[in-house]
Amino acid sequence: MKHRDIESHPQVYARTSGAIYLAVIVLGAFAEGFVTNQLVVSHDAAASANNILRSPELWRLGVASDLLIPVLAIPQLWIEYLLLRPVSKNLALLAAMFNLVSLAVESISKLCLLVILPTLESTDYLKAFDPAQLQALANLALLSHDVAFNIALIFFGCTCILNGYLIYQSTYLPKAIGILMAIAGLSYLTACLSALVAPAFADSITPGILLPALVGESSFCLWLLTRGVNVTKWNERISLQSRSQPAGSL
Repeated sequence: MKHRDIESHPQVYARTSGAIYLAVIVLGAFAEGFVTNQLVVSHDAAASANNILRSPELWRLGVASDLLIPVLAIPQLWIEYLLLRPVSKNLALLAAMFNLVSLAVESISKLCLLVILPTLESTDYLKAFDPAQLQALANLALLSHDVAFNIALIFFGCTCILNGYLIYQSTYLPKAIGILMAIAGLSYLTACLSALVAPAFADSITPGILLPALVGESSFCLWLLTRGVNVTKWNERISLQSRSQPAGSL
């Protein structure tokens, strides 16, 4: 993606980002919202293990969806960086770095999900562990995934706050979307930090605390997909940026 391409065709990039963002949201809703809620029973290792063993294909489909999310999110964050760079290159780069760390941790967390079904199905493990112990090991993998995923979302929350500020300052994207994205970031930080250090408090505010995150991300996604950027304001920002750049700079 060349710098001049996005300057000339911002709507193509914006709508592409919106489409990828929508795919990420749908995959996440399926994997975490549907599959996990259907099969994983909180504080009941035996029930969770039995549900996964009874629906192995559904579990595999959920894990596959989880694995696709970071793959799709990388080009999405790159386009977001290009769209927000005219506001502040340094802050847009910082947001992208937070997002990359988030995606790296999230990707590693999926290793925990990948080992659960083989652990429960393996006859070799039954020679060393009884079924209750295997269920406990599978549950430990689930808990490890949750911990790593919460850490990933802390970094993503920082991304949302920075992107929210950049959107608010951009003039070519609605200020309201920027505010909603910043609130989404604060929502992620509150939910995930409390889940890691104050689980009792986290239980009392979840899932309600994550509603602002859903609203903020969905609003940004749908705006990019349906409306894109205000081209007139975008061109003004690019023109201003070009005049302020030293001759010969990239």
